[in-house]
Amino acid sequence: MNITIDREILLENLNVISRGLPAKSPMPILTGIKFEATDSDLYLTSSNTDISVEVLINDVSLEITEPGKTVVPGKFFIEIIRKINSKKVNLYLIDDKILVIRADRGEYKLHIMDYMDYPNVDFVCLENPLKLDAQILKKIIKETVFATAASEKKPILTGVNFKNEGGKLIATATDSFRLSQKIISIEDYNDFNITIPNKSLDELLKAIDLYDDELSLYFSNNKLLIKYKNVLFQTRLLDGNYPPTSKLIPNEFPIIIKFNKDELVDAVERVSLLSPRDKERDKEITYSIIKLSIKKDRIIEISSTNASIGDAKEEIIPTNVEASNPITIGFSSRYLLEALRSFMSTEVSLNLSGEIRPFVITGENDANLTQLILPVRMN
Repeated sequence: MNITIDREILLENLNVISRGLPAKSPMPILTGIKFEATDSDLYLTSSNTDISVEVLINDVSLEITEPGKTVVPGKFFIEIIRKINSKKVNLYLIDDKILVIRADRGEYKLHIMDYMDYPNVDFVCLENPLKLDAQILKKIIKETVFATAASEKKPILTGVNFKNEGGKLIATATDSFRLSQKIISIEDYNDFNITIPNKSLDELLKAIDLYDDELSLYFSNNKLLIKYKNVLFQTRLLDGNYPPTSKLIPNEFPIIIKFNKDELVDAVERVSLLSPRDKERDKEITYSIIKLSIKKDRIIEISSTNASIGDAKEEIIPTNVEASNPITIGFSSRYLLEALRSFMSTEVSLNLSGEIRPFVITGENDANLTQLILPVRMN
């Protein structure tokens, strides 16, 4: 193999390919990037247990003197290409053992990996795609993925559930203590019900960060393939049935409090500085329990009590309150802050149905986004 290519073009594609590289792997070969140069095109492939990525490069700057195949150490190769400053990069093999990287007056040599050891990556058949705008998919991921479970105790909850019901795409994430749901209208398409791992969605979000055009989604029984530009991004799907969540969302809210979102965020951040934190295995988990109370004069008080540090209390004036009786409700400030930051609206509503019943957050300009938080019992 002997190729020359514009460094910026190569680096741009390597940044996408890096999404499929594992930090560690029981199969060392998967820490490499597979190169396959044909007479006219260059294919790069990376894969781990969750994600497989392939890019096709046929840029005008690509010159293939000699076709060939190889696998190069991914991390080191990307770092070298990122650090060098030359406009063009020449890559060629010596005795099928060494990859030489020539850049201006610099020369770097990497021991290559055995191409035959690289597993065959089976990409989903490119038929019958669902077309989706990249901006919409990015928005769905940002507004839901944070609510997935971090623990593997219930593996299905570590992903976001995507379900198509009669032209409505419903994306749902929950860790059993909170829930995020986004609903959008899509084109006429077959019904589906899949759950995508949160790590895959995080990597996909990074991969399409600068892409704002249309995506094509291809489905199989256990994989989802997203195609855009010259990229194939494939993720495995989580096994199992996602729990029914529609009944968790209350239908009636006797108490509705509206806030300026930024004012509420700032107040919660300040009060939660002194809130109690749970600890597990000496690692602090910031559940940060705080209380919200409606006073008789309809002023809202946010407070926290920490026996070992001190207390915090702050009053905030809502834009509107609909409530017949005073109420106090306790919850995780981290959950509330993450939920609030998912909204584009400047005004948000906290919709309460009781001190120990889940409450729902909605935004005036986010009609299809619902955030739900389960309160904690207060002594």
